[in-house]
Amino acid sequence: MGSGQVSTTWQGKRVTVAGLGVSGMPVARVLNGLGAAVTVVNEGADERSRTQAAELEAQGITVRLGDGATLPEGTELIVTTPGWRPDKPLFAAAAEAGVPVWGDVELAWRLRDLDGRTPAPWLAVTGTNGKTTTTQMLASILRAAGLRTAAVGNIGVSLLDVVLGEEQYDVLAVELSSYQLHWAPSLRAHSAAVLNLAPDHLDWHGSMEAYAADKGRIYEGNAIACVYNAQDEATEHLVREADVEEGCRAIGFTLSTPGPSQLGVVDGILVDRAFVQNRQKNAQELAEVSDVFPPAPHNIANALAAAALARAFGVEPKAVRDGLKAFRPDAHRIEHIADIASVAYIDDSKATNTHAAEASLAAYDPIVWIAGGLAKGASFDELVQRSAKRLRGVVLMGAERHLIAEALARHAPEVPVVDLDRTDTGAMSAAVREAAGLARPGDTVLLAPACASMDMFANYNKRGEAFAEAVRELAAGHA
Repeated sequence: MGSGQVSTTWQGKRVTVAGLGVSGMPVARVLNGLGAAVTVVNEGADERSRTQAAELEAQGITVRLGDGATLPEGTELIVTTPGWRPDKPLFAAAAEAGVPVWGDVELAWRLRDLDGRTPAPWLAVTGTNGKTTTTQMLASILRAAGLRTAAVGNIGVSLLDVVLGEEQYDVLAVELSSYQLHWAPSLRAHSAAVLNLAPDHLDWHGSMEAYAADKGRIYEGNAIACVYNAQDEATEHLVREADVEEGCRAIGFTLSTPGPSQLGVVDGILVDRAFVQNRQKNAQELAEVSDVFPPAPHNIANALAAAALARAFGVEPKAVRDGLKAFRPDAHRIEHIADIASVAYIDDSKATNTHAAEASLAAYDPIVWIAGGLAKGASFDELVQRSAKRLRGVVLMGAERHLIAEALARHAPEVPVVDLDRTDTGAMSAAVREAAGLARPGDTVLLAPACASMDMFANYNKRGEAFAEAVRELAAGHA
């Protein structure tokens, strides 16, 4: 890293980093390397925090554990990790002192052309559900087109590490959460997509309106395309509200026949009526529905959004097909575990809210549904109403399973429900056995909890692993 821009911009600048963890650590290290005087504040002082603090202090970085409320004296800039809510006292103090607050994404955006680098354009993806899968699909398509790319951001790959790393990229596929977008005021993507909008993280944002507004920030300053879900009016509204560059287009995606300036599905084929000559009359075949794995409706929607962003970047149709055919989703996302006695067992532990669970339930029929956990303030009435006809039976587990039970009693009283009052390590095995008892040949046993996992499991991955292990135990018993 050269010194010209570093010395004039960052040398001696007093920066406070709010939070340690997977985001705060690289932020602190990068700023320290740029010559800034860095202080990290962290609310927790647990063993992991102390270990991370020791690592940073060894590099000459000041760390203050157990006090995240007080603004360090002389602070000129705060860079916050995504989890810190906007109503924290630290940010109120910053506002009173006139100190700007950036997120890690904002910092990465501002550093992307450090020392005269030629920055790679960002194709950005957000939405309540499907972000990671769509971003990975997009990267697969871009690679199939021969472009140097990486899937980065909220997907678990630090944007800072990528934009400041040695490797050069032609374009980046960037997953962004509502938290990250809240703290990224100057981000300007080449093109961006909002996949869908449903109530989530309202405890952090304070209201659905604030949540939607933060999602909509992804469209600000887009150059080529704002991709929206034509079957979700809220996403189209965000496009209409966005301040974009002259000539930027609104591009819709739909599971139905597309109109002009849309991508959609016709007779089992994904088609483009947006990036073609004479789009009033012409359509370009991109791929077949069978090229998308798994071909569940919400995953087809993900594929269309990824294809739209790739086409906005000039990718040819063949690369869209090749990229989609090559892609396989991460574990615990509508993952087929096994068929036992003509019953399919599907792990969608990643369905941690009602919107994701509804999409998952829409992909199968009939279903024995395993659900429950931490509701995060959600209501389950609409989910149950829309899915009731598909349900063979339901097995409920977790701390707030009663909320789903009450919705089932109101809207699907004829569906048999097993209420599993267990939180021990054998609870998932019991749930799978109960589900198997309710299922008939041709059914699907679906883990789509509609809830967070932390009441019983470390994360949704551990919950999914427990389900897969329970299914394997069941299969062994049938061998």
